[in-house]
Amino acid sequence: MSASAAETVEVVTVERKPFAMNVDGVLTGFSIDLLQALAAQLGWEAHVSAVPSFGKMLESVDGGGVDLAVGNISITAERENQFDFSHPVFDAGLQILIPQEGTGGGVLSALFTWEMAAWILGAVLVIFVIANLMWWFERRRAPYFQRSYREGLWPSFWYTMHVMISGGFEEHVPRSLPARVLGIALVVGSLFLVSAFVAKITSTMTVNELRADIESYTDLYGKKVGTTANSTAAAFLQLKGIRYQAYDNIDDLFDGLKRGKLDAVVHDAPILRYYAADEGRGTTRVVGEPFKREKYGILFPQGSGRVEVVNRALLSLRENGTYDEIYQRWFGRTGSGL
Repeated sequence: MSASAAETVEVVTVERKPFAMNVDGVLTGFSIDLLQALAAQLGWEAHVSAVPSFGKMLESVDGGGVDLAVGNISITAERENQFDFSHPVFDAGLQILIPQEGTGGGVLSALFTWEMAAWILGAVLVIFVIANLMWWFERRRAPYFQRSYREGLWPSFWYTMHVMISGGFEEHVPRSLPARVLGIALVVGSLFLVSAFVAKITSTMTVNELRADIESYTDLYGKKVGTTANSTAAAFLQLKGIRYQAYDNIDDLFDGLKRGKLDAVVHDAPILRYYAADEGRGTTRVVGEPFKREKYGILFPQGSGRVEVVNRALLSLRENGTYDEIYQRWFGRTGSGL
């Protein structure tokens, strides 16, 4: 079919790596490559646009504004009542993504965080200020502090830190009234500071252990779970009675996990695996085996006359090896899914 006679087809998708993503202003990915192969086979001129959410993509097809949708679109009975699907183009399922720190590193994993570093830095600054005051009040009264500022700062810092951590420094008792008042405040304050520090380490370790316990969806009860709105993952969690937070945007979903707002993300396994190996490398990991096996298809408005021709083209692409070539390009092996 000549270019002038090519049929124009309006296609919608939503960015879900590696099925559809914007790279330097150009949409690419497994679903986009498969669409282009279908367009070449059928003589189509496909115009593809991306919408910000999965729900918007479904609305675009349902409203008749586009001819079809491609992406990680699970074939379900509920959607089949509202839309038409092609033959399956990908075998998938749901899986769980958790922070890498969920492996559990004990005290070390609790200490080596930016939040804990801020706590430690704040404590050092408080000790430094109090040490300066203690030297100033005691420099003429107590032999331990009777040194120049340069020589006396470290002993004062050591004294203040010792009192704050252990609650006392029996060898050197403050002599001036201001220093005694400051010493009392320091001892009392140390009780709260040390308790808060220990509590912070304990809570961080507890959260890490809770995350480390997540290996399947049965471990998600009582956890902070997130997924995308209007997805098969959301329907599954609701069916199982697992409370979850729904995100319209998958980037916000991953950001919620990154910022500690979520203990786990439930979503399509190939998308979670791609994220863990790419943007989330070293900070997240996929756990457990895929569950709720499902298949992706190309979505059409109900009654579309393009379903049958697309199905025949898909069979042809599988037979001539084009499908396997596209699959291997994005997933590194020949196959049709998990």
